[in-house]
Amino acid sequence: MIRSLHTAATGMEAQQLNMDVIAHNLANVNTTGFKRSRADFQDLLYQTIRATGATQAQGVKIPTGIQVGLGVRPAASQKIFVQGDFQQTGNPLDLVIEGAGFFQVTLPTGELAYTRDGSFKVDGTGRIVTSDGYPLDPAITVPSGAKKIEIGEDGTVSVTVAGQTAPQEVGTIQLANFINPAGLESLGRNLYAKTDSSGEPIPGIPGQDGLGTLAQGFLEMSNVKVVEEMVNMILAQRAYEVNSKTIQTADEMLNIANNIRR
Repeated sequence: MIRSLHTAATGMEAQQLNMDVIAHNLANVNTTGFKRSRADFQDLLYQTIRATGATQAQGVKIPTGIQVGLGVRPAASQKIFVQGDFQQTGNPLDLVIEGAGFFQVTLPTGELAYTRDGSFKVDGTGRIVTSDGYPLDPAITVPSGAKKIEIGEDGTVSVTVAGQTAPQEVGTIQLANFINPAGLESLGRNLYAKTDSSGEPIPGIPGQDGLGTLAQGFLEMSNVKVVEEMVNMILAQRAYEVNSKTIQTADEMLNIANNIRR
Protein backbone atom coordinates (compact mmCIF):
# COMPACT_ATOMS: atom_id res chain seq x y z
CA MET A 1 0.00 0.00 0.00
CA ILE A 2 2.93 2.32 0.66
CA ARG A 3 4.12 1.56 -2.90
CA SER A 4 0.74 2.60 -4.32
CA LEU A 5 0.92 5.94 -2.50
CA HIS A 6 4.20 6.85 -4.21
CA THR A 7 3.03 5.43 -7.55
CA ALA A 8 -0.14 7.49 -7.54
CA ALA A 9 1.84 10.59 -6.56
CA THR A 10 3.96 10.25 -9.71
CA GLY A 11 0.72 10.05 -11.70
CA MET A 12 -0.55 13.30 -10.18
CA GLU A 13 2.76 15.05 -10.90
CA ALA A 14 2.68 13.81 -14.50
CA GLN A 15 -0.84 15.11 -15.04
CA GLN A 16 0.12 18.45 -13.53
CA LEU A 17 2.87 18.76 -16.13
CA ASN A 18 0.39 17.69 -18.79
CA MET A 19 -1.95 20.48 -17.69
CA ASP A 20 0.93 22.98 -17.81
CA VAL A 21 1.61 22.05 -21.43
CA ILE A 22 -2.08 22.26 -22.35
CA ALA A 23 -2.41 25.64 -20.63
CA HIS A 24 0.58 26.96 -22.60
CA ASN A 25 -1.00 25.76 -25.85
CA LEU A 26 -4.31 27.46 -25.09
CA ALA A 27 -2.59 30.67 -23.99
CA ASN A 28 -0.97 30.88 -27.44
CA VAL A 29 -4.03 30.01 -29.51
CA ASN A 30 -3.77 33.38 -31.31
CA THR A 31 0.04 33.61 -31.45
CA THR A 32 1.33 33.92 -35.00
CA GLY A 33 3.35 30.90 -36.10
CA PHE A 34 3.01 29.15 -32.73
CA LYS A 35 3.39 25.36 -32.70
CA ARG A 36 1.62 23.38 -30.02
CA SER A 37 3.45 21.05 -27.66
CA ARG A 38 2.61 17.55 -26.48
CA ALA A 39 3.76 15.97 -23.24
CA ASP A 40 5.10 12.42 -23.57
CA PHE A 41 5.46 10.06 -20.61
CA GLN A 42 7.22 6.80 -19.75
CA ASP A 43 6.54 4.17 -17.12
CA LEU A 44 9.08 3.96 -14.31
CA LEU A 45 11.20 0.97 -13.26
CA TYR A 46 9.52 -2.27 -12.27
CA GLN A 47 10.04 -4.22 -9.09
CA THR A 48 10.44 -7.89 -9.99
CA ILE A 49 8.89 -10.14 -7.39
CA ARG A 50 9.03 -13.28 -9.49
CA ALA A 51 11.14 -13.42 -12.65
CA THR A 52 9.61 -14.63 -15.88
CA GLY A 53 11.01 -18.00 -16.98
CA ALA A 54 12.30 -18.92 -13.53
CA THR A 55 12.51 -22.62 -12.81
CA GLN A 56 9.86 -23.77 -10.33
CA ALA A 57 10.62 -27.48 -10.51
CA GLN A 58 12.75 -29.78 -12.60
CA GLY A 59 11.84 -29.09 -16.21
CA VAL A 60 9.10 -26.62 -15.23
CA LYS A 61 9.49 -22.93 -15.96
CA ILE A 62 7.17 -20.14 -14.90
CA PRO A 63 5.44 -18.77 -18.03
CA THR A 64 4.74 -15.34 -16.54
CA GLY A 65 6.38 -13.55 -13.66
CA ILE A 66 5.30 -10.86 -11.23
CA GLN A 67 6.41 -7.30 -11.83
CA VAL A 68 4.97 -4.23 -10.15
CA GLY A 69 5.45 -0.84 -11.78
CA LEU A 70 6.50 2.19 -9.76
CA GLY A 71 4.67 4.91 -11.66
CA VAL A 72 5.24 7.36 -14.49
CA ARG A 73 7.67 10.10 -15.41
CA PRO A 74 7.80 12.84 -18.09
CA ALA A 75 9.83 11.81 -21.12
CA ALA A 76 9.54 14.77 -23.48
CA SER A 77 7.68 17.92 -24.35
CA GLN A 78 7.55 17.74 -28.11
CA LYS A 79 6.73 20.54 -30.54
CA ILE A 80 4.28 19.52 -33.26
CA PHE A 81 5.28 21.36 -36.44
CA VAL A 82 2.01 20.89 -38.32
CA GLN A 83 1.07 23.73 -40.66
CA GLY A 84 -1.30 26.25 -39.10
CA ASP A 85 -4.17 27.99 -40.87
CA PHE A 86 -3.47 31.03 -43.04
CA GLN A 87 -4.96 34.45 -42.44
CA GLN A 88 -5.02 37.06 -45.17
CA THR A 89 -3.86 40.47 -43.97
CA GLY A 90 -2.99 42.40 -47.12
CA ASN A 91 0.14 43.74 -45.40
CA PRO A 92 3.05 43.49 -47.89
CA LEU A 93 5.50 42.58 -45.12
CA ASP A 94 3.37 39.72 -43.76
CA LEU A 95 4.74 36.44 -45.06
CA VAL A 96 3.74 32.83 -44.68
CA ILE A 97 5.77 29.72 -45.46
CA GLU A 98 3.71 27.21 -47.43
CA GLY A 99 5.52 24.06 -46.41
CA ALA A 100 8.71 23.35 -44.49
CA GLY A 101 11.29 25.84 -43.34
CA PHE A 102 12.03 28.72 -40.99
CA PHE A 103 12.89 32.38 -41.43
CA GLN A 104 16.41 33.18 -40.25
CA VAL A 105 16.97 36.22 -38.02
CA THR A 106 20.07 37.64 -36.37
CA LEU A 107 20.02 38.11 -32.60
CA PRO A 108 21.87 40.97 -30.85
CA THR A 109 24.55 38.41 -29.88
CA GLY A 110 25.22 37.75 -33.56
CA GLU A 111 23.80 34.22 -33.39
CA LEU A 112 21.04 33.05 -35.69
CA ALA A 113 17.54 32.20 -34.52
CA TYR A 114 14.68 30.69 -36.47
CA THR A 115 10.99 31.49 -36.62
CA ARG A 116 7.74 30.70 -38.42
CA ASP A 117 6.34 34.13 -37.52
CA GLY A 118 6.29 36.14 -40.73
CA SER A 119 4.92 39.42 -39.35
CA PHE A 120 7.86 41.56 -40.42
CA LYS A 121 8.35 45.33 -40.25
CA VAL A 122 10.80 47.93 -41.55
CA ASP A 123 13.04 49.66 -38.99
CA GLY A 124 14.49 53.17 -39.08
CA THR A 125 17.34 52.13 -41.36
CA GLY A 126 15.09 50.32 -43.84
CA ARG A 127 15.99 46.79 -42.75
CA ILE A 128 13.25 44.13 -42.68
CA VAL A 129 13.03 43.03 -39.05
CA THR A 130 10.84 41.07 -36.64
CA SER A 131 8.54 42.72 -34.10
CA ASP A 132 11.50 42.75 -31.67
CA GLY A 133 13.78 44.43 -34.20
CA TYR A 134 15.82 41.35 -35.16
CA PRO A 135 16.84 41.62 -38.85
CA LEU A 136 16.44 38.89 -41.41
CA ASP A 137 19.52 36.93 -42.38
CA PRO A 138 20.79 37.69 -44.95
CA ALA A 139 19.81 41.30 -44.24
CA ILE A 140 17.48 43.02 -46.69
CA THR A 141 17.18 46.82 -46.76
CA VAL A 142 14.25 48.64 -48.33
CA PRO A 143 15.45 51.90 -49.93
CA SER A 144 14.01 55.22 -48.85
CA GLY A 145 11.02 56.36 -50.87
CA ALA A 146 9.87 52.84 -51.76
CA LYS A 147 6.19 52.92 -52.72
CA LYS A 148 5.57 49.22 -53.26
CA ILE A 149 7.18 46.04 -51.94
CA GLU A 150 6.74 42.78 -53.78
CA ILE A 151 7.97 39.43 -52.45
CA GLY A 152 7.88 36.46 -54.77
CA GLU A 153 7.29 32.79 -53.96
CA ASP A 154 11.04 32.23 -54.25
CA GLY A 155 11.80 34.97 -51.70
CA THR A 156 12.85 37.62 -54.21
CA VAL A 157 12.21 41.09 -52.75
CA SER A 158 11.54 43.87 -55.26
CA VAL A 159 10.59 47.48 -54.56
CA THR A 160 9.24 50.30 -56.67
CA VAL A 161 10.84 53.63 -55.80
CA ALA A 162 9.13 56.97 -56.31
CA GLY A 163 9.93 58.37 -59.75
CA GLN A 164 10.58 54.93 -61.25
CA THR A 165 8.19 52.59 -63.02
CA ALA A 166 10.25 49.40 -63.05
CA PRO A 167 10.75 47.55 -59.74
CA GLN A 168 14.28 46.90 -58.56
CA GLU A 169 15.44 43.78 -56.74
CA VAL A 170 16.93 44.44 -53.29
CA GLY A 171 17.56 40.91 -52.02
CA THR A 172 16.29 37.39 -51.53
CA ILE A 173 14.77 35.93 -48.38
CA GLN A 174 16.32 32.59 -47.51
CA LEU A 175 14.81 29.84 -45.41
CA ALA A 176 16.41 27.13 -43.33
CA ASN A 177 15.27 23.63 -42.51
CA PHE A 178 16.37 20.99 -40.00
CA ILE A 179 16.55 17.22 -40.04
CA ASN A 180 14.72 17.18 -36.69
CA PRO A 181 12.72 20.40 -36.13
CA ALA A 182 11.27 18.94 -32.92
CA GLY A 183 14.79 19.09 -31.47
CA LEU A 184 14.94 22.89 -31.69
CA GLU A 185 15.18 24.86 -28.46
CA SER A 186 12.30 27.27 -27.84
CA LEU A 187 13.60 30.71 -26.92
CA GLY A 188 10.26 32.45 -26.57
CA ARG A 189 9.24 35.43 -28.73
CA ASN A 190 8.37 32.92 -31.49
CA LEU A 191 12.07 32.07 -31.87
CA TYR A 192 13.96 28.78 -31.94
CA ALA A 193 17.64 27.95 -31.64
CA LYS A 194 19.52 25.01 -33.11
CA THR A 195 20.68 22.18 -30.87
CA ASP A 196 22.63 18.98 -31.34
CA SER A 197 19.30 17.16 -31.55
CA SER A 198 17.93 19.39 -34.31
CA GLY A 199 21.06 19.16 -36.40
CA GLU A 200 22.67 21.96 -38.33
CA PRO A 201 20.44 24.34 -40.30
CA ILE A 202 20.13 23.65 -44.02
CA PRO A 203 19.64 27.03 -45.72
CA GLY A 204 18.17 27.41 -49.17
CA ILE A 205 15.91 29.29 -51.54
CA PRO A 206 12.16 28.99 -50.93
CA GLY A 207 10.64 26.33 -53.16
CA GLN A 208 13.90 24.41 -53.58
CA ASP A 209 15.39 21.39 -51.79
CA GLY A 210 12.16 20.59 -49.94
CA LEU A 211 11.64 24.10 -48.59
CA GLY A 212 8.23 25.73 -48.74
CA THR A 213 7.35 28.73 -50.85
CA LEU A 214 6.46 32.20 -49.58
CA ALA A 215 3.08 33.92 -49.84
CA GLN A 216 2.88 37.68 -49.38
CA GLY A 217 0.05 39.30 -47.45
CA PHE A 218 -0.69 36.24 -45.30
CA LEU A 219 0.22 35.05 -41.80
CA GLU A 220 0.39 31.53 -40.40
CA MET A 221 -1.76 31.26 -37.31
CA SER A 222 -1.23 28.94 -34.35
CA ASN A 223 -1.81 25.25 -35.02
CA VAL A 224 -3.53 24.85 -31.62
CA LYS A 225 -6.98 23.28 -31.90
CA VAL A 226 -9.05 24.54 -29.02
CA VAL A 227 -11.52 21.63 -29.01
CA GLU A 228 -8.68 19.08 -28.99
CA GLU A 229 -6.93 20.88 -26.14
CA MET A 230 -10.16 21.06 -24.14
CA VAL A 231 -10.64 17.30 -24.56
CA ASN A 232 -7.03 16.74 -23.46
CA MET A 233 -7.68 18.97 -20.47
CA ILE A 234 -10.69 16.91 -19.43
CA LEU A 235 -8.68 13.69 -19.77
CA ALA A 236 -5.83 15.15 -17.71
CA GLN A 237 -8.26 16.32 -15.03
CA ARG A 238 -9.93 12.91 -14.77
CA ALA A 239 -6.57 11.14 -14.65
CA TYR A 240 -5.49 13.49 -11.86
CA GLU A 241 -8.70 12.71 -9.96
CA VAL A 242 -8.22 8.96 -10.40
CA ASN A 243 -4.67 9.14 -9.04
CA SER A 244 -5.82 11.24 -6.08
CA LYS A 245 -8.53 8.64 -5.46
CA THR A 246 -5.84 5.95 -5.48
CA ILE A 247 -3.96 7.82 -2.75
CA GLN A 248 -7.15 8.20 -0.75
CA THR A 249 -7.98 4.49 -1.09
CA ALA A 250 -4.44 3.41 -0.12
CA ASP A 251 -4.65 5.69 2.91
CA GLU A 252 -7.96 4.13 3.94
CA MET A 253 -6.48 0.63 3.59
CA LEU A 254 -3.55 1.65 5.78
CA ASN A 255 -5.98 3.03 8.31
CA ILE A 256 -7.87 -0.27 8.36
CA ALA A 257 -4.62 -2.20 8.84
CA ASN A 258 -3.58 0.10 11.67
CA ASN A 259 -6.89 -0.40 13.46
CA ILE A 260 -6.87 -4.21 13.41
CA ARG A 261 -7.15 -5.59 16.94
CA ARG A 262 -6.80 -9.13 18.20
